[in-house]
Amino acid sequence: MLKYAIFFLVVSMLAGAMGFMNVSAVARRISLVLFGVFLALAALVLVFFILLDRATSSSGLLPLSILLA
Repeated sequence: MLKYAIFFLVVSMLAGAMGFMNVSAVARRISLVLFGVFLALAALVLVFFILLDRATSSSGLLPLSILLA
């Protein structure tokens, strides 16, 4: 997804340099939306891993056999 955001950013800059302002604006908006979705998913994954680390570090939540495996 980040790859597509960078691609549309490059398309936007090239279209803007050539004078195609409508194409540049659309590509810029697509790039910003994709980058926003990427950041939201990255933050969600980070929060998930923090919660998972807290859940597995306390031995009272999981059986001992799972922790030792």
